[in-house]
Amino acid sequence: MTISPSDLRDMYLDLMQDVLTNEIYKDPPLKMSISSKLKKAVGLSARHAQGQVFDEERREKGLDWPSVAHTMIGKLRMENLRMVCSDVIKNNVAGDFVETGVWRGGACIYMRAILKAYGDTQRTVWVADSFAGLPEPDGATYDKDKGDKHHTVEVLAVSREQVEGNFRVYGLLDGQVQFLQGWFKDTLPQAPIENVAVLRLDGDMYESTMDGLTSLYHKVSPGGYIIVDDYHAVAACKSAVHDFIAEHAATETVEIKEIDGTGVYWQRQL
Repeated sequence: MTISPSDLRDMYLDLMQDVLTNEIYKDPPLKMSISSKLKKAVGLSARHAQGQVFDEERREKGLDWPSVAHTMIGKLRMENLRMVCSDVIKNNVAGDFVETGVWRGGACIYMRAILKAYGDTQRTVWVADSFAGLPEPDGATYDKDKGDKHHTVEVLAVSREQVEGNFRVYGLLDGQVQFLQGWFKDTLPQAPIENVAVLRLDGDMYESTMDGLTSLYHKVSPGGYIIVDDYHAVAACKSAVHDFIAEHAATETVEIKEIDGTGVYWQRQL
């Protein structure tokens, strides 16, 4: 039986997705003691499971915080990421892949795996994160971030060394992976990124989401994609998206599409 190159590519990416989400060994969610007030502040709801057994439906929709898996975005958002990355490669849309807010690095690792699977040696995966958790809210400047408690959640702080190590175990830490370490307001405006084909925003907060849009949206090529991970999970994140569109992209056709009840995406039509 002959296996075609496209079949081999799909088998590799299928396996990468299953490993990154850990649907292979089915790790349980993290054990966390989080008050109901804090859950609300960081976008967790009763749908999210902590410290229980592996639940296939929750993992599919990214509704748990895995204890071992390298991503918490779930199967459906990973499939969306694969779809948009594959689309821009097939259609020669110019630009790199960027994620702002990477946690353990799983989505960025998948981006690099997709480039490898398609033999794309020209694009860079930009891994942007403080690697120290989320910033304290600047409520004076960003009213919608008042009371945000993401900065108090220790499990969201994953070191650069750990993320680099996660890339390394897949054999995917190379020159096509570049790190932007620091707060987005400091790193993104000066980032040496010329064009973006896929911009994935996972900064949770209003300020972090707005920083990504303000610094990088204008670099997204026609036919490129913008993904917002926390659109339905954090009200301030959703507000940032619509405030930015109203001010900076009002003349564009922005058709926001659902992914899994949490994340959304759209394709730049200019």
